[in-house]
Amino acid sequence: MTKCDNLSSVADNQCNGVGCCEASLPDGVTKINTTVWSFYNHISVSFNPCSVAFPVAKDAFKFLRKNLSQTLDFYLKSPMLPVVFNWGIGNQSCTQAREQGNCLCKNNTICSDTESGQEGYRCECKHGFYGNPYLPQGCTDINECEGENNCEKPEYCSNTDGSYICTCPKHHHGNGTLTDGCISSTKTWFAPVILTAGVGGSIIILLVVGFLLHWRNGERKLKKLRESFFRQNGGPILNQKLSRMDALQILTAQDLKNATDNYNEMNIIGRGGFGIVYKGIIPDNQQVAIKRSLKVDPNQVEQFINEVIILSQINNRNVVKLLGCCLETEVPLLVYEFIKNGTLYGHLNNEAKASRLTWNTRLRIAIEVAEVLAYLHTTISTPIIHRDMKSMNVLLDECYTAKVADFGASRLVPQDQCELATMVLGTLGYLDPEYMQTSELTEKSDVYSFGVVLVELITRKKVICYQRPEVERCLAMHFLLKMKEDRLFDIIDKNIGNNPGEINQIKEVANLAKWCLLLKGEERPSMKEVAMELESIKRAIKHPWQNVESSFDQREDCEDLLLGIEKDDVGNSGGKDSDLYDPPSFTSSLGGGR
Repeated sequence: MTKCDNLSSVADNQCNGVGCCEASLPDGVTKINTTVWSFYNHISVSFNPCSVAFPVAKDAFKFLRKNLSQTLDFYLKSPMLPVVFNWGIGNQSCTQAREQGNCLCKNNTICSDTESGQEGYRCECKHGFYGNPYLPQGCTDINECEGENNCEKPEYCSNTDGSYICTCPKHHHGNGTLTDGCISSTKTWFAPVILTAGVGGSIIILLVVGFLLHWRNGERKLKKLRESFFRQNGGPILNQKLSRMDALQILTAQDLKNATDNYNEMNIIGRGGFGIVYKGIIPDNQQVAIKRSLKVDPNQVEQFINEVIILSQINNRNVVKLLGCCLETEVPLLVYEFIKNGTLYGHLNNEAKASRLTWNTRLRIAIEVAEVLAYLHTTISTPIIHRDMKSMNVLLDECYTAKVADFGASRLVPQDQCELATMVLGTLGYLDPEYMQTSELTEKSDVYSFGVVLVELITRKKVICYQRPEVERCLAMHFLLKMKEDRLFDIIDKNIGNNPGEINQIKEVANLAKWCLLLKGEERPSMKEVAMELESIKRAIKHPWQNVESSFDQREDCEDLLLGIEKDDVGNSGGKDSDLYDPPSFTSSLGGGR
């Protein structure tokens, strides 16, 4: 209760019961009511029109004498006065709330009980965190490194969960703080290290320079060696002759090394007496077959170059095309077009593949091969003898079109004469018997070999097979004996001859094969005649030949000669791998018993 009789008795800034009084609220109060009234209803004094009472924060309101003269409207329009409430959550302590599992303080918070005398608890973020402690993930880490901190340099500061640390960089020691900064640890050993590094660096530089000089010298020697091989293999001659035409690519050793993945064995597609054949892709992205030959006679380089140029100009759809060569290696590398579908030999000796070789397909293949040999013998300006005609040297494309391989560049004769015999004699079973007497191979030698291929086409039997009885071991001899006994169809492939038309054609092809296998070459037909006869057989037109039966009857000694070859020479010649992409010789080159 306050009282005052006049304003002069009231002091400013004092609320001591004269015109103003105040009272403190005890802790734990949750509800207050204020009531103000006047004994005389403000009519006994003129300077005080009303009384007011309100809660306010301690020291937030300063009482002045003039406040007694203010009206109620003044207080209602005056700026709001602050009120501070002490509050807490619920009526439990932190411990009780945690035990019952209903504490509202979330991650990275601190729970604290309210002041003495009050119920409940409050939550606040831990030091180094900020946010709303009552929300999940409400308190987030403060990155002290982005603000003010005690680190000597910003880069020394590393933020941690709720705090930060100052660390010195590598080769420094200290705390990294403003008071204990970082000091270099290298000062004591800096000079020795620099000296050692200088010496070591100099040695390394000398080694690198030495290696580079050695490598450069090796590259220079390799370049000179390749240039030497290029000259040795007739490169200048080839360049001179190619300047007048554009029929052959001259590739570098590196081109073919890249094309074959450094001559990876996985890329080998053929081996033979002349060398190894790889598949590869040359710089123009063309897939090719690359022939790596054996040792050659350097005295025959010019002849080899002439043959390469002539062969590169052969333009026949049934001839494997010679695309280019590389002369930078010890022996030349020849590059041919790549035929994907394998050899005629591979198809005839595979049951599944052979079933797809109908009689019409076989007859067409025979015609295509015969026309190629006739083309090589008579059409081009410089006749070529194949010298090794066999089913392994007939490649088939996806449409079963025949592609004759293994011709050309035959003047690459090995210096070792043992290898010479293997190369010239060709393949056992296909070799012209007349060669055993004359030591010469002619166009009629190709006719004989082609006759053996015809027998393969109609019988699908191997030319030499040790699993067969001795009398049947050589296919050519076995075929001639069956023809003489009029038992041809004992050895005919069961996949063909399924109708009278085919049977007649097979008989005619067999008679043609017998003609090709005559002992004397001069009595055999030419390849041009063979091609014409096959074409007429295909058209079902019969053309009688010159009394083939009587000619054969007069030459029964052919059987003895073939049998003699089998007994005496089979063991010497052995089984030979396919000489894919290997060459025969030019007619003009076969003198002197080669």
